Amino acid sequence: MIFDTHAHYDDEQFDGDRDGLLKSMPDLGVGTIVDVSATYESCEKVLALAGKYPYVYAAIGVHPDEVGELNEDKIQHMKELCRNKKVVAVGEIGLDYYWDNESHEIQQKWFIRQLELAGEVKKPVIIHSREAAADTMYIMKNYAQGLGGVIHCYSYSREMAEEYVKMGFYIGIGGVVTFKNAKKLKDVAAAIPIEKIVLETDCPYMAPEPYRGKRNQSSYIRYVAEKIAELKAMSQEEVIAVTEKNARDLYGI
Repeated sequence: MIFDTHAHYDDEQFDGDRDGLLKSMPDLGVGTIVDVSATYESCEKVLALAGKYPYVYAAIGVHPDEVGELNEDKIQHMKELCRNKKVVAVGEIGLDYYWDNESHEIQQKWFIRQLELAGEVKKPVIIHSREAAADTMYIMKNYAQGLGGVIHCYSYSREMAEEYVKMGFYIGIGGVVTFKNAKKLKDVAAAIPIEKIVLETDCPYMAPEPYRGKRNQSSYIRYVAEKIAELKAMSQEEVIAVTEKNARDLYGI
């Protein structure tokens, strides 16, 4: 069964059909979904979804674009939420120098604090990094030792991906790998052992071909698996099976 390691079903784009869509997932070949918070407010929303559907789990964290709203009281509340048995990770956390919604200093401060939170609650991390390769690697090497986790929506070099794998992290690959111009990510997917790859949608964003530009959803992962199978000379079924095992190992499910 497909394991979607990174979704945002709490997003308003699903307000019209969220319940019907999530209930249909087992029939569409999707066995497990991790719904990932991006704002402090969404932490409660992803936990509510995880409580409603047995195959949905939650990750608690605040995206770098939104960390300006954080303070230590909110971190302590997030720590309490992490004690729920359906919470499997701290994320998504990291750095985003593309949008630059928050200063680099503020992003780094709360990235490090949320890595510390993951250590306190003994959960893996889901890392968001965009246009911030060097600073992300520096912080990960200095503050993420022993945590484990996934580099979500990976967009950097093959060499850096190999370095993260050596550090014990999985590489998250989604719809971008199906795009014609995604040569760098295809090189990464071909080079990294299948045992260190997990599949993700980032839905409602990043839909694969042939749905590029439309709302993404978990069953579309089969197109990602198909492309990785092509790159690795494997069957699509084998890619889905191995990456499901990887995701279960990653999240302890």
